[in-house]
Amino acid sequence: MRVLFAAPEDAWGGFLHQIRTELPDVEIEATGGFEVSSLEGFDVLIPTMTRITEDLLRTADRLKLIQQCGAGLEGVDIPAARDRGIRVANVPTDISGNADSVAELAIYLMIGLSRDFRGMARSLEAGKMGEPRGRALSGKTVGLVGLGGIGRALIQRLRGFDVRMVGIRRREPLEGPAELGLEWIGTPRDLAELLGRSDYVVLCLPLTPETLHLMDDKTLAYMKREAFLINLSRGGLVDRDALERALASGAIAGAGLDVFWDEPPDPRDPIFAHNVLATPHVAGSTDISIRGIVRVVAENIRRIEQNGEPRFCAC
Repeated sequence: MRVLFAAPEDAWGGFLHQIRTELPDVEIEATGGFEVSSLEGFDVLIPTMTRITEDLLRTADRLKLIQQCGAGLEGVDIPAARDRGIRVANVPTDISGNADSVAELAIYLMIGLSRDFRGMARSLEAGKMGEPRGRALSGKTVGLVGLGGIGRALIQRLRGFDVRMVGIRRREPLEGPAELGLEWIGTPRDLAELLGRSDYVVLCLPLTPETLHLMDDKTLAYMKREAFLINLSRGGLVDRDALERALASGAIAGAGLDVFWDEPPDPRDPIFAHNVLATPHVAGSTDISIRGIVRVVAENIRRIEQNGEPRFCAC
């Protein structure tokens, strides 16, 4: 059994070392980057951030499984894989500890922006104490765009901060707003209302053709000038140029970004000169979540090795 890990050896918080420890008899090879030129000779592919196209799948001579080490499968041509009899599976955020870890990072970004992380750095450099004055989360409104595993984990953690919460979900939830701990739940048609009510807009939904550039010039204009945008999901949800215009003009107060339009982003990108608190796609990279992800990935590889059916398949 040969497995290809489409990333550097040390990517994703030591995932490769842990999966090798879990599967000592399986040959696991890292590409060293986020590009794959051929799938020849491999039984399983762990794509990470690599795009898996129909052309690339044509190079596969014995591939049985594309196993993502997270939830996102938007980079995989699932119909092309299905046509070739290749299973595609992921690790849902709410079973691995990933959703909990992402929710914690959301709060980090919210607090960092609220307390003016740039102003604090300037005060320390200048020897000033007691500056800048920050904003408390208490009494503010958090708008959650997406009420899946990450959104629900964030609701649970935000309850102790005395915030008001509103949300949007693609499908009608089984629970009502009060049952989820929200003041209001809308549909995608109600996005403008959520944006206008929120002091923090948190994106925790998948990237689809419908959600590509969900936040553009038009939707960013619905936000309060003192509000912050937090993106924990996929860079493609936000139109980069529109976000820079909103930040430069003061249309919004700042942004917390763990995901980007290109990954890795150019650190010299002028957008980072604005009030942007950025982290390098590490929201789900914690000790707890990596252990949970490794457990599911290893189980699916063993199932394929034994001609069994992998769990959490998209096809």
